[in-house]
Amino acid sequence: MVDKVPVFDLAGAVVKEIDAPSIFGVWVREDLIHRVFFLQFTHRLQPKGRYPLAGRDKSAEFFGVGLGMSRVPRIKHGQLRGTAAIVNMARGGRRPHVTTPEKRIYKRVNKRELRIATAYAVAATGVRDLVAKRGHVIDDVLNIPLIVTDELESIGRTSVLMETLRILGLEPDINRVKESVKRRGGKSSWRGRGKRVRKGPLIVYSVDKGIFKAARNIIGVDVVSADDVSVMHLAPGGVPGRLTVWTESALNKVINRLYPYVKVLRVMEVG
Repeated sequence: MVDKVPVFDLAGAVVKEIDAPSIFGVWVREDLIHRVFFLQFTHRLQPKGRYPLAGRDKSAEFFGVGLGMSRVPRIKHGQLRGTAAIVNMARGGRRPHVTTPEKRIYKRVNKRELRIATAYAVAATGVRDLVAKRGHVIDDVLNIPLIVTDELESIGRTSVLMETLRILGLEPDINRVKESVKRRGGKSSWRGRGKRVRKGPLIVYSVDKGIFKAARNIIGVDVVSADDVSVMHLAPGGVPGRLTVWTESALNKVINRLYPYVKVLRVMEVG
């Protein structure tokens, strides 16, 4: 772990060097990050419920043996008389092993475990090997971890922000996201999930002075407050090492929130 970390301004120049935050010296446990990510992911899911009589609301009955037909219920009237119904292998029949609305999808996660996993995820953003392993293009990035002055939070135009990200060396990673956009057909496109976009850089701010609106239209770039940042943002898919831009005050706010847990982790590491 290095002793000093540079802080850059919007022109890419080093304004000052600060003592390396202790959180970036924590040994990263990828298994815990992966577990907590999927526990938190269940909080976004909506329970599924189906019509209790789906596939069963047919006037059908078994005709009996001796007719040279399989023993399944068959429609009694109309043009479809004799057509198999109700059973799961029949057209329009019930589904086997259907998900019930009573199924418990929401998985609880311990507060301590959640905070420790968040600390690990923050620490992973400062490990160059993990960031590169995740697939980000970091050859031109000025430094990892990448800390910028609070002037970044005051940018209110997308064009200005794009120029700043280019100076900081994030443009190749944004281009990687643009080139990887895929379109899927079928049911996913009907339901608004036809466009698949990879994850690009993450911007963490302390106070929104225009940065949120400036960054929301850049494909692949996510922007989140230091109060809300979690494993879901720092390790999408449960894979740590997302390329993250920290404003100086945002990083201090996150460190202060996680300090009791980071202190325990460092004691455990030394022990």
